Amino acid sequence: MPDMSASASLAMTHLVSFAKEVDEDKVTPGVLGFIVFAAMALAVWALMKSMSRHMNRVDFTQVPDPKAEQAESEPADAEASGQAKQQG
Repeated sequence: MPDMSASASLAMTHLVSFAKEVDEDKVTPGVLGFIVFAAMALAVWALMKSMSRHMNRVDFTQVPDPKAEQAESEPADAEASGQAKQQG
C-alpha cells in the first residue's frame, strides 16, 4: 500500500500557497453571485404573488353541512316522540 502522507503533504503545500495568494479584501461574490441572488429574489417574489392570488380566491365562509343538520334534528325528534309515548 503506498504511503499517502507524502501526497497529502504535497497537496497541503499547494493549498496553503494558494490561500496566501488570495487577498481577503478582494474576494467578492462577483457577477455570478449577483445573478443567483437576483434570480432567487425574483422567484420568491413570483411565489408570493401567486400565493396571494390563490389566497384571495379561497372562500372562508363555512357552509352548513345538511347531513349534520339532519343528524342533529333526528335525536330531538326521537326524544319528543319517546316522551309522547311515555305520557300516552
